[in-house]
Amino acid sequence: MSLSFSKASSNQEIQNILDYNINAFVDSPGFTWDLSGIKREIDGGWDLYGVQFEKEIIAAVFLRVDGENLFTKNTAVKINHQGSGYSHQIKDFFELRARELKLRVIFHFCRIDDFRMYSLNESHGYKKTSRRLGKNGEVVEWRKTID
Repeated sequence: MSLSFSKASSNQEIQNILDYNINAFVDSPGFTWDLSGIKREIDGGWDLYGVQFEKEIIAAVFLRVDGENLFTKNTAVKINHQGSGYSHQIKDFFELRARELKLRVIFHFCRIDDFRMYSLNESHGYKKTSRRLGKNGEVVEWRKTID
């Protein structure tokens, strides 16, 4: 089954994405999964997308363009939709957006202990960099060059 991605451009769309999973990004350094935290990200240049299966929001994606680079991060897929290949479709969306915008590199951020994301990143050709974010280096940067 195919997912749809819709950019949040109104307060109601942002609220709908916020409500999909109140615990999303709970461990992300310097970010709170609440309306003010989301708006800070948007004000900082990140675009927020709701990831939908049928009419249900099952994940959230943040994208930010900087020069020839696309920076990405996403929440986990809702538990009852995990194992359906949707995380792969999210990675495909990142690549599609990078190609549409004629960007050369995708950077993705995930927690240092998110081994499922490590495996997913590797399967999509991302390479782990030495850069760490957060107070204790708990967020890892991954990089993929677009051909």
